[in-house]
Amino acid sequence: MKAASSVKRRSIGGGAVALATIVTAAMVLNSGTAYAAPTRYEAENSPATCNGTIDSDHAGFSGSGFCNATNAVGADLQFTVSASAAGTATLGVRFANGTTTARPANLIVNGATVQNVSYEGTGAWTTWVTKTLTATVNAGNNTIRLSPTTANGLANIDFLDFEVGGTTPPSSPPPSPPPPNNGLIGWATQGGGTTGGAGGATVTVTSLSALTTAAASTSAMIIRVQGSFSCSADVRVASNKTILGVGSGSGLNGCGLNMRDVSNVIVRNMRIGFVQAGSGNGDAIHIDHATRLWIDHNDLSSDTTHGTDFYDGLLDITHAADFVTVSWNRLHDHIKCSLVGHSDSNAAEDRGHLRVTYHHNWFAGCNSRDPRVRFGNPVHVFNNYYSNIGDYGVASTIEGGVLVEGNYFENVPDPFHLGEGSSPAGTLVARNNTFVNSGGGQTGGSVASIPYGYTAEASGGVKASVMANSGTGRITT
Repeated sequence: MKAASSVKRRSIGGGAVALATIVTAAMVLNSGTAYAAPTRYEAENSPATCNGTIDSDHAGFSGSGFCNATNAVGADLQFTVSASAAGTATLGVRFANGTTTARPANLIVNGATVQNVSYEGTGAWTTWVTKTLTATVNAGNNTIRLSPTTANGLANIDFLDFEVGGTTPPSSPPPSPPPPNNGLIGWATQGGGTTGGAGGATVTVTSLSALTTAAASTSAMIIRVQGSFSCSADVRVASNKTILGVGSGSGLNGCGLNMRDVSNVIVRNMRIGFVQAGSGNGDAIHIDHATRLWIDHNDLSSDTTHGTDFYDGLLDITHAADFVTVSWNRLHDHIKCSLVGHSDSNAAEDRGHLRVTYHHNWFAGCNSRDPRVRFGNPVHVFNNYYSNIGDYGVASTIEGGVLVEGNYFENVPDPFHLGEGSSPAGTLVARNNTFVNSGGGQTGGSVASIPYGYTAEASGGVKASVMANSGTGRITT
């Protein structure tokens, strides 16, 4: 059973939600390094001083406003920051420039000009991005001043993220292309890797009974599903299987796939929808006590008109499941989309497991749990496109650690936060995300290292690549 879903998340910090770093450049994370959240300094709050006005007329800013400095040379914004030790600091300056002309400004640290920085046009005053810089600082208090060098003045400045040391990417890494949408990366490459039914027979099934029989076989098998089958009980999938839908419409209606106590399973190109809570386990795809799974290029959905508990999850990963990659799927029109860890009381079983990668998925109208995480650390959420999310996107709760990287959030008031319902806060680090008509999210704590190699696509291109390549009908093998 899953935890009750109707409990609303607890208020954190009196209901105020701190917002996360947005960096539009791509980066590659190095294994063996943990990731810590930087310290946030809002432009509207003392000890920051804005040579202009604090405004709030352009949506998407964090806190209560942003610095709209006077349009003049030298009309600056200054932050006073505190460093725990002397060294190289990473500075994340979140800004918006709705013009087509860059607004350069000197970066002045403790009275010395470090460099002249170009704050390029962002397309709209509501489109906020982060410029990532580095500077040498002293232990204790330091002043960080942004001083415009043209009569156009500063871009609008939302906040400064400040971190000494750490592993934030350099200020101008080259853009990177999206990873191939037909290859496996992420956690499913670990623990021995995931090959599904490779090496076994390939069969094509054209009925629910044939699919049920083939999926339950003890032999390795590649099962091609041709047709859409109505059903009311889970299709149980045994180990060493690849389930591959044929075309764009093959799959299940009314019941889901259940991978319990198995390993080495691949599910691709399946369209699964409208699985009611009382139908089998109640999920479109349910993963329970299972390891080494790749869930790729599927379309999972229901509707949002029947209330919170009429349907359960689209993709739920529970009971010490591990080494899972969820990629290039379209999850849409659903209330509780993807749960990692079913209960706060299951630490003895779940701690050290529930390691999942979500990349290049499209969460569209997926009201919450995109995903909601318990215990898994790290859960890696990168290069996903979130559109029109009503409640929240990602939640990191009890002992969870989530790295939210290079995603594109559009019309998402609460992209990510700590704690949910009665579950206490986990940790969450956010890097390289783009926000359009969205909040900025809440971060805190550090997250364990990512052990596998990958290249993150620059977040500004994620919407286009995910819309073009996610869901069914994009692959044939």
